[in-house]
Amino acid sequence: MINGHHILIVDDCEPLRDTLAAYLADAGFRISTAGDGSSARESIAHDPPDLVIVDLMLPGEDGFSITRYLREHHRCGVIVLTASSDSIDRVIGLEIGADDYISKPHEARELLARVRSVLRRTGGSLHHEPRQPAATNTVRFANWCLDLANHRLTDENQRAAELTTGEFNLLAEFLATPGRVLSREQLLQAVHKRSWDYFDRSIDVLVMRLRQKLEPNGETRTIIRTVRGAGYLFTASVTHPAH
Repeated sequence: MINGHHILIVDDCEPLRDTLAAYLADAGFRISTAGDGSSARESIAHDPPDLVIVDLMLPGEDGFSITRYLREHHRCGVIVLTASSDSIDRVIGLEIGADDYISKPHEARELLARVRSVLRRTGGSLHHEPRQPAATNTVRFANWCLDLANHRLTDENQRAAELTTGEFNLLAEFLATPGRVLSREQLLQAVHKRSWDYFDRSIDVLVMRLRQKLEPNGETRTIIRTVRGAGYLFTASVTHPAH
């Protein structure tokens, strides 16, 4: 029985692509496939998916570029496929906006569970209509304004700073809990909805990149402070809109 959710599988390995397509189709999803970035973009333009499963190592345009494109232009879930040893690729994939990752070789039931989890978190809109916020919800801190409804960060001169999905989620979590030390595990749950282990450095990378945007040009890092052995502390005063 088709449940209505459309999944696009992007992988240059045809046997793997076909195996994934057959398994997910049996689980009730409508499936499209593509073997490279060009075919993926064409498929996305003509039949927008609710979720894209994309291999990072593709010929020509790689999965990093496709993930970045999806985050900038479409509202859909993204799961990246990575080689089991590519921890750096995994971190970068999450940093540029992927909702989850799964290593190759993978267990089919794990992939299905992750697919369902991402669709629950992202909403899996069947009609692909952009979300219409009821009103602008702008939070002010330091010399910045963050429009939570439109994911737009601007400075005091109205210059915009582009944020990835991960950076936005991280900043939103800090703004919700200013003056409170947040552990890496808490931040990872808030940003990527998964647990943290000692060797996971994806949050550290995300914090570093967010710091570079909030305090560019080599300025002293004061907005987000590292608390050794505990996590990170957002020190700026935060003004939320009146309700």
